Amino acid sequence: IRLLEIEYFSDRRTKGFSQGQRTKVSLARALVHDPQNVILDEPTNGLDVMATRSLRHLILKLKDTGHCVLFSSHVMQEVAALCDDICIIANGQVAIDDSIAGIRERTGQEDLEEAFVCAIQMVGEE
Repeated sequence: IRLLEIEYFSDRRTKGFSQGQRTKVSLARALVHDPQNVILDEPTNGLDVMATRSLRHLILKLKDTGHCVLFSSHVMQEVAALCDDICIIANGQVAIDDSIAGIRERTGQEDLEEAFVCAIQMVGEE
């Protein structure tokens, strides 16, 4: 509850909650038993800036405490800030699976968004 900063509404029913509040409650339910592995699908989708920031801090805290966090995102800034390794999937195929530095080197692109586009295009050329 503290990690997700939901103390002020943790004792209420979820009816009428905002998207961010519902997402935080869902995360709290998923994390209450302290799982070693956490899978999140577009976890910041629909969140406001403060809720997104809070969630990013939570992901980093989970990572720092030895949890495996796997998540999908189309936000390259988020990926660059949170990920050690990245797997880019295009048309059901793994386009590239490497560290950020490895992806930049393999695509010849310094900007991660450009590297993403390049990796997707490489799949289309095969």
